[in-house]
Amino acid sequence: MVKYLVNKLLYGFLVMTGVICIVFFLFNILPGDPARMMLGQRADVSSVESINRELGRDLPVTEQFFLYLNDLSPLSVHKGVVDNSHWSYNKDKYGSGVRLLEIGSWDFMIKAPYLRRSYQTNQKVSEILLDALPGTAILATVSLVLASVIGVLLGIISALKRNTWIDYLSMITAVMGMAIPSFFAGIIIAWLFGFVLSDYTGLSMTGSLYEVDPFEGLKIKPANLILPALTLGIRPLSVIVQLTRSSMLEVLSKDYVRTAKAKGLKRNAIIIKHTLKNALNPVLTAVSGWFGSLLAGAVFIEYIFGWKGIGKVTVDSLERYDFPVVMGAVLIVSILFVIINILVDLLYGVLDPRVRIG
Repeated sequence: MVKYLVNKLLYGFLVMTGVICIVFFLFNILPGDPARMMLGQRADVSSVESINRELGRDLPVTEQFFLYLNDLSPLSVHKGVVDNSHWSYNKDKYGSGVRLLEIGSWDFMIKAPYLRRSYQTNQKVSEILLDALPGTAILATVSLVLASVIGVLLGIISALKRNTWIDYLSMITAVMGMAIPSFFAGIIIAWLFGFVLSDYTGLSMTGSLYEVDPFEGLKIKPANLILPALTLGIRPLSVIVQLTRSSMLEVLSKDYVRTAKAKGLKRNAIIIKHTLKNALNPVLTAVSGWFGSLLAGAVFIEYIFGWKGIGKVTVDSLERYDFPVVMGAVLIVSILFVIINILVDLLYGVLDPRVRIG
């Protein structure tokens, strides 16, 4: 099991290394001058050069890349003597760090990862993303819970009512849910339930979980969660319905289920005590794997419904060429995706030892 865990951690490290390299070099070849974005198009040349020098954009790309890695890494290297070098340790950027080792004029430090600052607001990217992350996490969690509960129930009913109109309707709905793109479904659902039928549903096309009222202060609006959660949950719901149905049908054909029927056990007892436990094992592992996908897939849904989360922050920042925020968002989602997938793989290994052997 230890070897299996080490292999998965090594795999996650390599994936994140590749993501970091792609993100850095991609956003450093895109057009746009961060200094002019921060100062405005009428900024003088000396001010632009000063900002670019402060950001390290006057350095060779390779040195910029290693500085970026140094910022991201919890274990980093810095010059022990404070000077104007980009390699000096700056508490305003990194916060309080712990010195591990000193070699010559270089210090080896442990610090918090630094995602740099927004070009537009000069706020730390980590603060912007941590403020938006709870919204995305709540949206993904509620979507997955709704999809799991409804999907498992529909899958069980479809298996028990095999080849009936209920089964056919559930399968058609599941196939349609897989075929329709999430952004298209979001537009239709927002327009239909948040605009056309808003007088009956009481729902709005856009809105976040909490809004600030100038007179009443912070107001929590759970109703704004319904439409985006429903939209984001359509695809996993479709998968869960089909997976639950096929798993139930497979378990129902097992010898021990036929034996239980032959002994005269009631149908409900057979389903609850003998069928569900074994049928839901693959469903549970699949559901846990969907959470990371929902975090990554919430970008368009949040933008369509105006939901405050990492997805909307990313799109807004991309429109303003605020690349540090976009880069930070991609890295945060990527590392969450990698961590969740490692946990899911470990769960597979616990439930089925053959996975570890393979």
